[in-house]
Amino acid sequence: MNAALLLLADSRLPAGGHGHSGGAEEAARIGAIHDLAGLAAFLRGRLATAGLVTAALAAAACGLGASPPAATGRPEWTRLDAEADARISSPAQRAASRTQGRLLLRTSRRIWPSPVLDTLAGALPQGAHHPLALGAVAAVAGCSPAEAALAAAYTSVTGPATAAVRLLGLDPVAVHRLLADLAPALERVAATVPTGWEALPAHASPALDLLAEHHIRADLRLFVS
Repeated sequence: MNAALLLLADSRLPAGGHGHSGGAEEAARIGAIHDLAGLAAFLRGRLATAGLVTAALAAAACGLGASPPAATGRPEWTRLDAEADARISSPAQRAASRTQGRLLLRTSRRIWPSPVLDTLAGALPQGAHHPLALGAVAAVAGCSPAEAALAAAYTSVTGPATAAVRLLGLDPVAVHRLLADLAPALERVAATVPTGWEALPAHASPALDLLAEHHIRADLRLFVS
């Protein structure tokens, strides 16, 4: 395993990921998550939908980032970003994804300076979607598309899990047991996600879309999303 993968997946990376709950805050507010069993179901559902799509987009971005410079221009990044945009129905989730992508790219350009990341930032000044930024940084750091997919799948469940501990006062050891139980599923996702343009998955997650839209309108929020 590439050690850079551990850095990318580390919640302590100063890229703002700790400020996003991935829908867990709103789910907790309405009572959809209130115990370990509910959190386990939420995480499995999230991994099978948004997590899978995110992992595939990250793998595709990693493959693009590792291509020869002549094949990694602005049109290619714009096209992949449009594919990501089309797979996020909620405007609130699209905004959160771009915010996270912009912060990750800004931080990573200081840690792993590269023309690839400069080109991506220039192609999408409004902020690249988070899985694109993650995949591009993974490529620059020397990770494979499968490793980029694993990092994306991992963060798609660890963010909400950590948020649930803070929101509901759940036992952090028990929550990490849930994550450990998900490890085989994370590895399956990383090993099987398609990376070709024509095969990118588009698994819908309407419940997450609704949670995001309600969350953005809440009067009191601990997390950005």
